[in-house]
Amino acid sequence: MKMTLNIDDALLERVVAFTGAKTKTEAIDIALREIDRRSRLAEVLGRDRGLTARDWREAFEPDYDVESFRVAEDTPHGHGPATRPRR
Repeated sequence: MKMTLNIDDALLERVVAFTGAKTKTEAIDIALREIDRRSRLAEVLGRDRGLTARDWREAFEPDYDVESFRVAEDTPHGHGPATRPRR
């Protein structure tokens, strides 16, 4: 869908740089998808599932290593581009 938008140039350039997007359109698409993902996750996690802490721990793959997916970078917010190690 084509549309005309007024977007802060500096903000858009930071998003392009942060995401590694090849185009401004791709950067906007990534940003919109991330906000959508976060809103859906918040909605799912906000539901009362009646699960105990143990139930939650056992609901995930035991061999899943979340630390292996984290990337540290020297940024003011401690966040860098979302990259994952290759397996």
